[in-house]
Amino acid sequence: MIRDTFKDKKRIVFKVGSSTITHEETGALNLIKLERFVRILTDLHNQGKDIIVVSSGAVAVGRKALGLEKRPETTEQKQACAAVGQSRLMTVYQKLFQEYNQKTAQVLMTKYTIVDDQCRHNARRTFEELLKYGTIPIVNENDTVATDEIEFGDNDTLSAIVAAVSGADLLVLLSDIDGLYTDDPNQNPDAKFVPYVESISDEFVEMAKGPSSDVGTGGMSSKIFAGGIANDGGTDMAIINGDDVNNILSLLEGEEIGTVFKAHKTKHFHLKNYLEKRENKND
Repeated sequence: MIRDTFKDKKRIVFKVGSSTITHEETGALNLIKLERFVRILTDLHNQGKDIIVVSSGAVAVGRKALGLEKRPETTEQKQACAAVGQSRLMTVYQKLFQEYNQKTAQVLMTKYTIVDDQCRHNARRTFEELLKYGTIPIVNENDTVATDEIEFGDNDTLSAIVAAVSGADLLVLLSDIDGLYTDDPNQNPDAKFVPYVESISDEFVEMAKGPSSDVGTGGMSSKIFAGGIANDGGTDMAIINGDDVNNILSLLEGEEIGTVFKAHKTKHFHLKNYLEKRENKND
């Protein structure tokens, strides 16, 4: 069983969404949940695993700080929120990780980092060097300079790209839903849970829905797209409910939790092809 291998994974990328680390009522950071998340990751690192975090939340934190009631609609608003929120979010991460004597590093990326061969190679070497020194990199898109033409679009996609660039053998997406369903379970009570995906077909793409959260940017469709990148790049992927961060431990212990997407590295895998595919789909 593929789940039995998860306890032996050596390099894991965790993507945590805004809805997982903020309070739904206020949009402010959920410090209790964030502290538990940090503690679990530090303990996994203490077991000898390489850990990378792709964290959403900068725009949500900035939006709260600036007093905006609604999600920013313009690029300028989004970038202003990101500029304010990114430093605040990273400060919280650093303080929490420091409580457990764990080093962290901030890594901000744009799509140009991946499209340009030299930049992509430099990014790979940077991750390797940071991990060699026992650091947990915390990654986000550089929203303050990204535009519609050069942005990844969501952190699900970014996390899959980070997994491919860093050579991770597992990608874990912490979501506000238990995993993949045949339909939106919030709308359709007959929707059936899908615990395992051997390969991503058009059928699974049709199942996916858009974002349902007021703070998130990626729905199930972005997670399916991320699964395609991760799996083709040789990385297993799992979607689990981040409402209880202890689900991370359950997943790594091989329990039947979340939806697992099996890796099947393709012969001519190249990240630029996937970004171009997404651009063509959005046109």
